[in-house]
Amino acid sequence: MRLAAYQFAACGDIDRNFKIIKKAIWQASENKVDLIIFPECALTGYPPRDIAGADSINANVVSESIQELQKLADELDINIIVGTIYYVNLKYYNRAYLLSPKKIKRWYDKRALYGWDEDNFTPGNENGIHEIDGIKIGVRICFEVRFPEYFRELYLENTDLDIVLFYDVADKEDENRYQMIRGHLITRAVENVTPVLSVNAINPNQTAPTCYINASGFVCKELEKNREGMLVYDFEKKELDFGEIGRKRYSDLLLKL
Repeated sequence: MRLAAYQFAACGDIDRNFKIIKKAIWQASENKVDLIIFPECALTGYPPRDIAGADSINANVVSESIQELQKLADELDINIIVGTIYYVNLKYYNRAYLLSPKKIKRWYDKRALYGWDEDNFTPGNENGIHEIDGIKIGVRICFEVRFPEYFRELYLENTDLDIVLFYDVADKEDENRYQMIRGHLITRAVENVTPVLSVNAINPNQTAPTCYINASGFVCKELEKNREGMLVYDFEKKELDFGEIGRKRYSDLLLKL
């Protein structure tokens, strides 16, 4: 499965974000990508950085944009995971939509809400586990990377690949935070013996990476921060190596205690 992660400066203008996302999908299709992912709230912008609050979005425009992206997934035979704010049943969710060719829309709503998230969103209740072309994928959003429990859920379901959507930026350059979150991603990969693909927004200063990390914690590919671009990586299921077998064996034993 050829993966892509597209990082860019999401803003409060849905039309602008949509055009960037659509252009990236076409670029990915030309590169024979099977799955492309975009940052948390990539379609709408993140409140209150880009918009005053979740209730500032035009819910109809969001729905129409998602429908257009579904049509593009059908047309180009490509899977898309895109972050957005979504309004339904009088509630706003921080949602990651999975749009697959000729399939019903699937999604994961962020559950770990704190600070601005608590001010704007309702926590979700989905497990975030989906299958794409025989690959079992787990989806998590931003703050959830801080908590191993959210990824242990994915381990118990034997996911082949875990995906994390970020909108983690700062007003000033913060290399310490960038490396800390990068370390969280590496740890989540190692402790669950599962590769991780992440994507982040870039403006004004990116504080979490867009990268692919293998099941032993090696960062196989990483985009330059604060610069718009696409990471492409050819993912394949592999037999576990000696160290990975050991970690999995003892993880399984500990979970039985």
